[in-house]
Amino acid sequence: MDIVWWILIVACFILGYVGLIFPIVPSVLVLWVGFLIYQFGVSGGSLSWVFWTIAAILTIVLFVADLLASRYFVKKYGGSKWGEWAGIIGVIVGAFVIPPFGVILVPFALVLIVELIVFRNMNNALKIAFASFLAFLSGTLAKAFIQTVLIVWFLLDVFVF
Repeated sequence: MDIVWWILIVACFILGYVGLIFPIVPSVLVLWVGFLIYQFGVSGGSLSWVFWTIAAILTIVLFVADLLASRYFVKKYGGSKWGEWAGIIGVIVGAFVIPPFGVILVPFALVLIVELIVFRNMNNALKIAFASFLAFLSGTLAKAFIQTVLIVWFLLDVFVF
């Protein structure tokens, strides 16, 4: 039965990385499902309190970093609140439209259109739309890094500590 649990754990970890391309999949939460499967499903499986503490802290950092990256880049280039919302909606809609490229193209296009309406200046709108792309890219890279750290820490806790 442990083999089935491990297959599910690995599937959760893979699905976590899929969530980087398809933001509809809550990638870090899927990792937590894998951790919980190990904790409660694998016979003799028990993760340390240090693991759980670090996992919780990194999860919080991940959510905060994702939010701050988006706000930072859009605000740095003078984006409006409407532009911020357009970027968020664009990522969600883009996950369903021409995946995986939709999560890049749709938010860019929506932010460009919204900021063009708000500021009526193509250069300004293009800078802000590019900033939304940078926010998505930096957030995705941060998620990939933190997810990798979580998985490596999990494996160390299981097999080494």
